[in-house]
Amino acid sequence: MRAEGPLRRFWTALTRKKQNEDDGSESKLARVLTLLDLTGLGVGSTLGLGVYVLAGSVAREQAGPAVVVSFLVAAVASAIAALCYAEFAARVPKAGSAYVYSYVSIGEFTAFTIGWNLILEYVIGTSSVARGMSGYIDSLVDNKISKAMREAMPMDVDFLSDYPDFFSFVVVLILAGLLAYGVKESTLMNNIFTGVNLIVIGIVLVAGGINCDPDNWTIDPKDIPPGYNGGTGGFAPFGFAGIMAGAAKCFYGFVGFDCIATTGEEAKNPERNIPLAIVISLIIIFLAYFGISTVLTMALPYYLQDPEAPFPHLFDSIEWYAIKWIVSIGAIFALCTSLLGAMFPLPRVLYAMSSDGIIYKKLQTVHPKTQTPVLATLLSGLLAAIMAALFNLQQLIDMMSIGTLLAYTIVAVSVLVLRYQTEELLNSSEISVTIPEVIRQLLNRERHSAPTKLSSAVVKFSVCIFAVFVCGACGILVPAEDYINGDYPGVIVCLAVLVAVLVLLFVIISMQPTDSIKLTFKVPLVPLLPLISVFFNLYLMFQLDSGTWIRFAVWIAVGYFIYFSYGIRHSIEGERLLTKAELAESKANGIDNTGYDGALDAMDRKNSNHFQGAPTYAVANESM
Repeated sequence: MRAEGPLRRFWTALTRKKQNEDDGSESKLARVLTLLDLTGLGVGSTLGLGVYVLAGSVAREQAGPAVVVSFLVAAVASAIAALCYAEFAARVPKAGSAYVYSYVSIGEFTAFTIGWNLILEYVIGTSSVARGMSGYIDSLVDNKISKAMREAMPMDVDFLSDYPDFFSFVVVLILAGLLAYGVKESTLMNNIFTGVNLIVIGIVLVAGGINCDPDNWTIDPKDIPPGYNGGTGGFAPFGFAGIMAGAAKCFYGFVGFDCIATTGEEAKNPERNIPLAIVISLIIIFLAYFGISTVLTMALPYYLQDPEAPFPHLFDSIEWYAIKWIVSIGAIFALCTSLLGAMFPLPRVLYAMSSDGIIYKKLQTVHPKTQTPVLATLLSGLLAAIMAALFNLQQLIDMMSIGTLLAYTIVAVSVLVLRYQTEELLNSSEISVTIPEVIRQLLNRERHSAPTKLSSAVVKFSVCIFAVFVCGACGILVPAEDYINGDYPGVIVCLAVLVAVLVLLFVIISMQPTDSIKLTFKVPLVPLLPLISVFFNLYLMFQLDSGTWIRFAVWIAVGYFIYFSYGIRHSIEGERLLTKAELAESKANGIDNTGYDGALDAMDRKNSNHFQGAPTYAVANESM
């Protein structure tokens, strides 16, 4: 038997796939989350800064009244990603979200990358909401808290906050303790807070709507007072570039729905309830954002908005003080639920990754009484608390966006990979073909009705090329938005060529045969919607500044150090493949392994339990 070279073994380790043998029927975590719990979790985790802080900030600094369009663009990108998440939830009802999905469909290294990005998303999501809530409370007391802290403990470091926010630090630690105590107790509180939040949003829509003036969407630049950055006035005072920059910011407001997809091991009937909860929550979220943004910018000119606490400022301006305090209390409730939604998936992603052995296995420890990953919850809570205390809100938001957008891109790619290959092809990588065969397969001249190794490889290669050309298009679009006109024909020609190649790749992928597996939910219009999702996500990533990319690179470097120094050698999937390879080699050398075959089967069953992180005790769902 020919031994594999070191590069071949290294590549095999990076691309080894997780066996999707679990149907989700057995789980050591308590299955207590209903459709109402999941929908409340998605809505509560998302309707926070986007409503009470982000809308006013984007309206004033990026988009003006066109903030409603920015929210619409962000909603479309999130909705397409949500459909991809929903299909994966039907395929793989396990904790871990995009991490598990990419592990099954693409490979271990990609899965680690996406899981590490999800950790970044949830850590910074928790920290940013805590920091936002702290700033909101501070604005209600005339910024007395921040002024006192700046005088007592100033921090003169460019990439840190002006002062340590101990309020945010304590709030996050309390939340971590709540989640460690038990999932049912925390989701009950989330449902209550979310209900109060929606009531307050209704009050804002009615009270603000009474004071709406449509003329605030058509302000003449001559009417803008000196000293205010009002752009060119009108509905979109900062142009198309401002709308898209605002969309990149507004995208933060839709982050959170994906926490629903991480609850596969704790949801009742996950194949049905998770997709439904994602769709329902996104509809509620978009309607709330659109209505709130409309009321905010019609009731008060965009250049007069308060970026820290826009609604108290609005009702102060019209002297509706009772409504101001009702809205303020509701904002605190909303940010509490957003904290829960941001923190909820974090220990579960750590738990899934540690169960697979690609990060430190101690994090998979589950307490027998609370049935929650206590160590992962408390450690992740401590990390989020430290970041909330040390970094300012804007830095946290920018860092969160890039990791989340990359995660959504991988999810969209994974949908295409799984849709265009069967289960039998997931673990098959060897392929030998001729150039004429490849050319014929590009248009599926053989009229295959089921995926083959070649058709699957064509799709994977086409998707990679598509992503590269999208990056090229975004590299032109983002910095040259003002040069796309008749005066610069070279820019238009380059874009036309790139678009033509993208369309050709779309046609090639569309011609390939798809898997006919029956699922409770499938993304419609494949491959169009996943490819659009890839474009949207990469375009919004290119809207982020260089500082964000540098900080993101540092985070990724830390993660890769952990993976290559620990995870690649302790991977449960790697151990399973190594054991099978050793047995196969011994058989090839003439050794009788008949008596050992049962041990191999037992090894597979053991590793299957490791995939679930199953401890030795039984789970009693007493909280159901």
